[in-house]
Amino acid sequence: MSELWHPSASCGAAMKRWLTASGTSDYASAHAVSIRDLNAFWSWAWDECGVVGHKGDTAYDGGDILSAQFFPNARLNIVDTLLAGDSYAEVLVGLDESGERRTWTRGQLRSEVASVAAAMRDAGIVPGDRVAAWAPNVPEVVIWALAALSIGAVVSTASPDFAPAGVLDRFGQVEPRLLLVGSTYTYGGREFDMRTGIPEVLAGLPSVQGVVVIGEANDDSSQPWSSWVNRQKDFHAEPLPFDHPGFILFSSGTTGAPKCIVHSAAGVMLKDLVEQRVHLDIAPGDRVSYYTTCGWMMWNWLVMALGTGATVVLYDGQPMYPTPDRLLTLAADERLTFLGVSAKYIESLREKSVHIDALPELRTVASTGSPLAPELFDYVYEHISSHVHLASISGGTDICGCFVLGVPILPVRRGEIQGSALGLDIRVVDESGEVVAPNERGELVCATPFPSRPIGYWGDVDGSKFHSSYFERFPGVWAHGDFISRTDTGGFVIHGRSDATLNSGGIRIGTAEIYRVVDAMDEIVESIVVAQRVGFDTQIVLFVVPAPGAELNEELQSRICAQIRQRTSPRHVPARVVAVPVVPRTVTGKLAELAVTDIVNGDLIRNTSGLANSHSLDPFKQWAASFR
Repeated sequence: MSELWHPSASCGAAMKRWLTASGTSDYASAHAVSIRDLNAFWSWAWDECGVVGHKGDTAYDGGDILSAQFFPNARLNIVDTLLAGDSYAEVLVGLDESGERRTWTRGQLRSEVASVAAAMRDAGIVPGDRVAAWAPNVPEVVIWALAALSIGAVVSTASPDFAPAGVLDRFGQVEPRLLLVGSTYTYGGREFDMRTGIPEVLAGLPSVQGVVVIGEANDDSSQPWSSWVNRQKDFHAEPLPFDHPGFILFSSGTTGAPKCIVHSAAGVMLKDLVEQRVHLDIAPGDRVSYYTTCGWMMWNWLVMALGTGATVVLYDGQPMYPTPDRLLTLAADERLTFLGVSAKYIESLREKSVHIDALPELRTVASTGSPLAPELFDYVYEHISSHVHLASISGGTDICGCFVLGVPILPVRRGEIQGSALGLDIRVVDESGEVVAPNERGELVCATPFPSRPIGYWGDVDGSKFHSSYFERFPGVWAHGDFISRTDTGGFVIHGRSDATLNSGGIRIGTAEIYRVVDAMDEIVESIVVAQRVGFDTQIVLFVVPAPGAELNEELQSRICAQIRQRTSPRHVPARVVAVPVVPRTVTGKLAELAVTDIVNGDLIRNTSGLANSHSLDPFKQWAASFR
């Protein structure tokens, strides 16, 4: 594949320091050392990333990917690292659709974090307690999270577009004691009042002992942020073990409620700082933004960027409102050196023929959420900036980080992700677990332990659900559920999900949340939902079996979509709703989602031998043929 960008002599200073430390002169060799000697690499990473705390004498104590421990003797609190540095430097910026801009210096941020932490302690919050936020992407949520982490509490966040039922699906499992809620948020010029959903959420969360509203509260069940915060300036962060839980993220599956993935705060911070400082060349004084909501793991990733010494810029609103170049204009106005977006956003820019010339300080554009097509590489270099390092990155909520991503000392090749993350042995394997040849599609697996491997699932006492999710198919390695291929030059191409998880606009969605809504409707007997590739993205297609006497007309389709929107979120709403006479199931009664996914995408159909009735696939084949 053709090369579109070459690093200059000033690129990749931190990466070059690892080459020197590893005694190598090229990335492939340096990566090989990082996976061969995990103790040396992660010890170097701690020092290189300026982690504040007691490191101990061991970075990696050995063991397999399930039993390994990192920094078993360490004591630290990640907030000390995230807030280290010049007190007078601007460190956090919040922007919204209206153009309102709020800023914090590092000293001001420390003071506010200390104040909120004091209020949390007054409310009885202790290490291990859960605190949650259902709010827009505003600085108060960052302050809330840092305050909780400084105490040793565990943080969960959800975006404002989740309906109360979707919030309860998540927070109801982890039983938070405190809840932060936005009063209102604006998207695409429309204002939404979140306070109307508070009674329903509280009715389903008996564990909550206090609700704090960003802005004005409208009843006695909550307190406004301005009066709840205990104003004081002494900051103290509780020293904790490296594997102390800090975050619970949610990843929906094909059965049951969303999975509650428990992450070590320190493990996530160290993994993300290596990605940011070493792989993506973020340095003190840089200005960094990733377009995200609080419900996506990239929000956690962006908060960790405080530890690079860069200024973090938050934007809350529609990225293409009121004009398609809104986010790019923000990047120019804020003098961003790093901008992260989704592949879907880049595709939308291309569709609207957006062209911008005024981004002289932007050095890196990162793209994730879904595969970045070769044509979109061309678009970025031709219409956004010819000099940026375009870093396509891929990982997941499951590890709150990346498996494959940018390498600032290597050229960018059209359509490729540059390389494996340092410290992670990424392999492409076939169904038997054997490594496949270059350019052959296979499963993405990781054969080495890494610090941001989750602690487990909340409530999964014996660890069986966690084990079955990642380690059952290929024993001893992490299987992620992505199709991937390795190129002749050592790069990677992501081909989408290999499991039944949906990917809508760059956000992964579990099918179970849709089934719980649709299958509860009297007019529907059962349903099956899959992702269909369209252009450079995917769309959700919902197949339903109407009840006797019911007809899937326009009115019923509208009600189905409205119910999904109201009970989950707008991103769960299918692009198409199609009637079928029956849904295919395996001999064990499971929905044959993979087989239907293959059919609608024109791929080789998997697992037909396990079907109870192979003829049940015929209506899906007919629909797919008519669609094409």
